[in-house]
Amino acid sequence: MNIVVLERSSVGMDVSIDCFSELGNVTAYNNTAFEEIAERIKEADIVVANKSRLNEETLKDAKNVKLICEFATGFDNVDVEYCKSRGIGVCNVRDYSTDMVAQHTFAMALFLSEKLSHYDTFVKSGQYANHNRFSYFELPFTELAGKTWGIIGMGNIGRKVAKIASAFGCKVIFYSVTGKSTVTEYERVDFDTLLKESDYLSLHCPLSDLTRGIINKDALKKMKKTAILLNVARGPVIVQNDLYDALVSDEIAAAGLDVLEKEPIAKDNPLGDIKDSTKLIITPHLAWASVEARERCVKLNYDNIKAFLEGKELCRVDK
Repeated sequence: MNIVVLERSSVGMDVSIDCFSELGNVTAYNNTAFEEIAERIKEADIVVANKSRLNEETLKDAKNVKLICEFATGFDNVDVEYCKSRGIGVCNVRDYSTDMVAQHTFAMALFLSEKLSHYDTFVKSGQYANHNRFSYFELPFTELAGKTWGIIGMGNIGRKVAKIASAFGCKVIFYSVTGKSTVTEYERVDFDTLLKESDYLSLHCPLSDLTRGIINKDALKKMKKTAILLNVARGPVIVQNDLYDALVSDEIAAAGLDVLEKEPIAKDNPLGDIKDSTKLIITPHLAWASVEARERCVKLNYDNIKAFLEGKELCRVDK
């Protein structure tokens, strides 16, 4: 079997993919531009990708491809219907980054809640050394205990976040976008109630027609002025211009974003103009990317390929 890895660097060069060599002849490219895809997979039996577009245009001359594996949970880059018509299996990996995404959600929440950037600068600038008291707390900060933590997206990550928020002493509420959630251990509320009552609102939902732009001007106006918004889902669930307006006009207190509508960040994205890190923190889509999570991502892809070769059940996206 010829295994072609199109975006080796997407799991980090510090994480080994040598295990794939046990399963076939491996050709790995650090990155692959769109115009390079067709040529690189022409002789492939198995393709491992992340963001590379795999559709009729890029796959039509790759007559031997039998399986596409994703270094990701999302598979927006693959035309699943075309693959089904060709009998090409499509596999993603799930739950490999749940712990890390939940951890990063709280890293951003605590960073913003406690104004840590302000106080770190106060010490490192030399101001603390010249201060006349042992303690300094000019910018007020608050505890998580007793606050209401709202969630959109009560999947595995959302439930992990809910569990941690509860451990901090938060009341957890959530909104079901589809109305089909089976979660009963936390209070389910309507969208307006979620917006009005949440001191922290974290987003863990997939991107769909129901969630695209769900946090917009109208939604932000309904939130508390003291609220902190956290997005570790997908960038387009928030209307970025509306969030910018809400932050600069103090409609909400702060936001933490790990995802943006366009990645890397567009030079004309207004959120990039907000330099006050007590109001906005943006990280470069790294919430999933702990060493452990990336190692699990590789291992789960290995397991999928091995299962395929052995004729076993796969983690297929079309099932």
